[in-house]
Amino acid sequence: MMYKLYREQQLDCTIESAWKFFSSPYNLSKITPANMNFVVLSDIDDKPIFEGMEIDYKVSPVLGIPMGWKTIIRNLEEHKSFTDFQKEGPYKYWNHFHEFIPNDKGVLIKDTVDYELPLGFLGRIAHQLFVKKKLKNIFDFRYRVLNDLFNSKHS
Repeated sequence: MMYKLYREQQLDCTIESAWKFFSSPYNLSKITPANMNFVVLSDIDDKPIFEGMEIDYKVSPVLGIPMGWKTIIRNLEEHKSFTDFQKEGPYKYWNHFHEFIPNDKGVLIKDTVDYELPLGFLGRIAHQLFVKKKLKNIFDFRYRVLNDLFNSKHS
């Protein structure tokens, strides 16, 4: 069964600064809760993402158990959007589309994640029991961190 998570957030910044932040794979660890032990394994020298870039991570999404995760960057339109697509990892399917829309308040960022869990019926049970809540908590954490980084100067 395919699931969808959608979030949007207004950032008080330029499109250039939003893009610079989100196009660095190393910034992912800043917007991921510490208890997930998220580490970028690829030696990418903090290069900005590019079409076809593959990034290896280690993450502990469940019970502190470390798992490998490899994503590939697809459909990149600089200063507009990109997709990180799971090539290998804990999901049967993971496609995270990032959009950046400049406006008179800064930049509206939109995240659309389409995902599917492995294990059929057991995956559906896991989704109801904890995966859906875990993803919500990750994106709630991310919202708070981005708000502090980009919007707190006017608070």
